[in-house]
Amino acid sequence: MTDPLILPFNGKTPKIHESAFIAPGCKVIGDVTIGAEVSIWYNCVIRADANRIEIGARSNVQDGSVVHCDSPMPGAPDGFPTIIGEDVLIGHMAMIHGCTIKDRGFVGLSATVMNGCIIESDAMLGAGALLPEGKHMLEKELWVGSPAKKIRELPEVALAGMRMGVAHYVENGKAHKTAIRDYSGTGN
Repeated sequence: MTDPLILPFNGKTPKIHESAFIAPGCKVIGDVTIGAEVSIWYNCVIRADANRIEIGARSNVQDGSVVHCDSPMPGAPDGFPTIIGEDVLIGHMAMIHGCTIKDRGFVGLSATVMNGCIIESDAMLGAGALLPEGKHMLEKELWVGSPAKKIRELPEVALAGMRMGVAHYVENGKAHKTAIRDYSGTGN
């Protein structure tokens, strides 16, 4: 089993809350802050070499996803950090790059979120969608397609399902952390 790689870069060391679950095979690099009860699933890359990445409490980044950021550039003197709020769900194989996902946002399986995008609270980007640079999804909106476009408002039942998903991943992260510790005698 390959332990996660937690790598300092350019004088910045990842800060990971002790209750977070970082699965084997993950790479967490540079100026990364990971909050309480976050789960980073198998074979994810969280690489903050060009700017910072923050992942808020109880959020999860599911298997095979990549989270990156971007350097300052013309028109973006502060660059594009990646800021992920609390209780955010990020589906398997997602690409998250230089954007902001506010509390309770949702990014579907294999979706891509590009530089300068904002996904407001309780908004959902559907599976396989591409959210092009600078797009702004408002609260409770569902966007799908490539390029993604708003198709409707999310009903309360969908929002409740997202909250249940967050709770599931918090508990599942604890269970995996225990299973790995029991298997290897170490855990993280």
